[in-house]
Amino acid sequence: MKVKRVFFVVLCYFTYFTFFSKNSYIYKKCGVILYFQTKISSMTQIIAIVNQKGGTGKTTTAVNLGRAIADMGKRVLLLDLDPQGSLSYYLGANSNVWTISDVILGDISLNNAIIQRENLEIIPADISLADLEVSLAGYPQREYIIKKLLLQAPQYDYILMDCSPSLSVMTINALTAAKYIIIPLQMEVLSIHGLELMLETVERIKKNLNPTLEIMGILPLMYDRKRRITQEVLAHIVKTYSFLYMFDTLIRMDVKLVEAPSYGKSVFSYAPETNGAQDYMKLAKEVVTYDD
Repeated sequence: MKVKRVFFVVLCYFTYFTFFSKNSYIYKKCGVILYFQTKISSMTQIIAIVNQKGGTGKTTTAVNLGRAIADMGKRVLLLDLDPQGSLSYYLGANSNVWTISDVILGDISLNNAIIQRENLEIIPADISLADLEVSLAGYPQREYIIKKLLLQAPQYDYILMDCSPSLSVMTINALTAAKYIIIPLQMEVLSIHGLELMLETVERIKKNLNPTLEIMGILPLMYDRKRRITQEVLAHIVKTYSFLYMFDTLIRMDVKLVEAPSYGKSVFSYAPETNGAQDYMKLAKEVVTYDD
């Protein structure tokens, strides 16, 4: 009996010092791995580009900001969450490909749905996403679908999500998964109303789904200093929403930004010397240094 008791005590000590002691080899290895995984996941900046008003330049910003960041040596994933598939069409990634709908349905893994365009990695979307959103009406925890899927993603420096111009299921998913949001804003009177709606939405999301969500900044688009309305709208936003950060970069009006999607290219591939390319590169530098 005494021998058995001694054996049991020895076994307990052996188990403790082998597996659980802070000095044990296994504990150290596991600790390093867990620490590394935590650091890796925290390194990825997940940004939703969103505005509940349509035609504000969300897709143009997602594509060209993503390309500019990628050209700075960062690994970037573009996630199309708009059933119209504008981002996918913009870069010619809208035919004979798997989409985010297929990933959500489990028909393919997230990694295998990724395609390459220019210096970017993309998960496309199409109209099937609209039907899927309807079917998710009674799905439990539906607001966290994208957040959970992104846990399967390879390591990226930046994940940019292009959202639909409505408060859809996927837009709510994007806001739930994101660390930051960028709000593109054309210099028009109606944009002010759209901004107010967006701020109300952000507050609801922070209260109920994602308390750490942060507005990275308002991004003025279609800026033309010669137009009086441009200056008036900009001045009103600066005065009324002084509590929000507005990017130093103003995306100037540039016909090349409008033409580029017709060729399935970012402005950096289509017309790299234009104002549009210069402005989005300047914006990328602001975004990359935001946390510095």
